[in-house]
Amino acid sequence: MPERKMDRLKQAQRDLLHAKMDLKEGFYKWACFSAQQAAEKALKAVYQSRNEMAWGHSVKELLEGLREFMNIMPLLEGAKIPDKYYIPARYPNGFATGAPVDYFTEKEAREAVGYAEQIIRFCADNLA
Repeated sequence: MPERKMDRLKQAQRDLLHAKMDLKEGFYKWACFSAQQAAEKALKAVYQSRNEMAWGHSVKELLEGLREFMNIMPLLEGAKIPDKYYIPARYPNGFATGAPVDYFTEKEAREAVGYAEQIIRFCADNLA
């Protein structure tokens, strides 16, 4: 398999920019989902740099898989936040009633973007 870690990191950074733009424009559900995607892609870049396979979409679980190689503890609590937005931010049946747009707040979007930013910085530092 060809080495693509920097491509993954570049896309993670671009997804983070997308999340920030969505936050600024009030598209909070998309900001939350884009933040989750950014963190996931950055972590998968770290796995690829270690010649390991990463499966799944949970930011928390991907981060926990690096525990024996890196100090992930400062990021672990924050990694749980983007995971909450992987499905409900995208699908109308993610909640009992209403559309996703009815549920996501600016505060949640800021929090998700902030945690994704920390995770991407951590990943970039560990790829350097």
